[in-house]
Amino acid sequence: MTAATAGRERAAACLVGIADELERLGRAGYRVGAFHRAAEAVRALTEVELVGRISAGTLAELPGLGPVTAGVVAEAVTGEEPGYLVRLREERVPLEPAARELLEQLRGDCHTHSDWSDGNAGIEAMADRGRALGREYQVLTDHSPRLAIARGLSAEQLARQLDVVAAYNAERGGDGFRLLSGIEVDILADGSLDQTPELLDRLDVVVASVHSHLRAPAEVLTPRMLAAVADPHTDVLGHCTGRVLRRDSGRTTVKTRPESTFDAAAVFAACARHGVAVEINSRPDRLDPPEPLLRLAAETGCLFAIDSDAHYPVQLDWLAFGCQRAARCGITADRVVNTWPVARLLAWTGRQVRRSGGRRPRSPR
Repeated sequence: MTAATAGRERAAACLVGIADELERLGRAGYRVGAFHRAAEAVRALTEVELVGRISAGTLAELPGLGPVTAGVVAEAVTGEEPGYLVRLREERVPLEPAARELLEQLRGDCHTHSDWSDGNAGIEAMADRGRALGREYQVLTDHSPRLAIARGLSAEQLARQLDVVAAYNAERGGDGFRLLSGIEVDILADGSLDQTPELLDRLDVVVASVHSHLRAPAEVLTPRMLAAVADPHTDVLGHCTGRVLRRDSGRTTVKTRPESTFDAAAVFAACARHGVAVEINSRPDRLDPPEPLLRLAAETGCLFAIDSDAHYPVQLDWLAFGCQRAARCGITADRVVNTWPVARLLAWTGRQVRRSGGRRPRSPR
């Protein structure tokens, strides 16, 4: 590798590193994408073109590059660590001690996506990142058929995915890490789940979420959610209010979809009664449920799952956001299902019991 080639690769790596830092901080997706496109543009150049454009000051004229990204490239090519990257790393907010302790006790992540539905990375890449983070397990929960906008999996596709998960574990599971099968299944208008019971029986973990008709009145949405929570296949109630936040900077949060309206006390009481975990969704653009509801769920006696809802490998780091919120609400590790070893998690979901024709146990203590 020539010095120029090394400089080009270093510049591209710094641009991707900035994109990853922006992702970790929960910044707007268009900013993340801009740095990824800039990295692709740099890799498309020859050594001579790159050095020539830096010298002539014309790098920012190329498609995919602009003044900021061109400045990053110029610094990186000389061997400097770009100032933009340094500043982003300094913006990482240290976790409070209780949140740090909770994060260290998490063994897995119960809600992740791949490019089989609306994720941006393959199954192996997502699982490998979880392994690299020291997780013991990770649940693959791509979407169900009705969520066409997210390329939800048909029954046939999900059945094929089960084979892929089994093959991954057979080939890569020797170090103790395990990829678990799962789904983020839509809660339909009548409260039923958007997949066949036979397939749901085969999955390790089922996250049930409302994705449609979120503005329905409470008298419509509450019985819909109660029916889903009562379904014996449901293990986790995903992002229960459905709210979406957009983070344009580290200081500004703009609400782009408000919380749905439902009888939270009744829904959380049902979760506690049926042993269904309430998800603490860690995505910076969700942070769902809001803290008042999170405190209510804790007071009601619910179990919890602190999940990343990751669609890209670096987003698996988002569990820290969920731990911060859980700790602020006084939620302890013993009530978080993904602090449990995998055997206990699967005993709780009861899949082995159900496969043998029995009813699953709930909430082992």
